[in-house]
Amino acid sequence: MTKQAKVLGVSRGSVYYWPPPVAEGDLTLMTRLDQPHLEFPFAEARMLRALLRQEGVDMGRKHVATLMRQICVEALYRRPRTTQRHPGHKVYPYLLWELAVTRANQVWAMDITSIPSLKGLGIWWP
Repeated sequence: MTKQAKVLGVSRGSVYYWPPPVAEGDLTLMTRLDQPHLEFPFAEARMLRALLRQEGVDMGRKHVATLMRQICVEALYRRPRTTQRHPGHKVYPYLLWELAVTRANQVWAMDITSIPSLKGLGIWWP
């Protein structure tokens, strides 16, 4: 086994690992979770728990979330697009890209995002 694991490039521990079996009760809950998820694909763990409670199944939100993760079910909703740049904003080049920093105090950097300006306060300076 050691030689086979070495040839495949995997660790020996992963060769001997067997995942723990899923409990029979969890398997039935997973199948019951799948049905409301098909009706309401936007439902997260809290909403699915409420739907299952209406059917008489009493379980916690974290257990619902764990089972959702195991069966690869995820709520579909619009996520924030915070890393998309605005097309009107100018992109400045990074001028130190090819500079080799070889000594201390050769390059300094500063973050000026929190410095208030007159324009930011609504005061226009001619």
